[in-house]
Amino acid sequence: MTAHGSSELAAEIRRRGLTAPARLLLEAHRPLRPLLDDLATFLSPILGPVLGQRSAQLSTALQDDAAIDQLLEELARGVDD
Repeated sequence: MTAHGSSELAAEIRRRGLTAPARLLLEAHRPLRPLLDDLATFLSPILGPVLGQRSAQLSTALQDDAAIDQLLEELARGVDD
């Protein structure tokens, strides 16, 4: 996930009023990221046709700790503004 991608995602989360739940879930599931990544890989044959390109983006995002941290920073920045 690029800086621009995390900014867009954070803006969409804020627009929907889900900032607090998103931050809570991202922080709470930090230890589960490797398992969620394995789950996304396992479900990719099913999720691929349903989600298309977003399935690959999800798998990539789950593997990238820096991207999750960047998204958390973007969400925190929106709350502080």
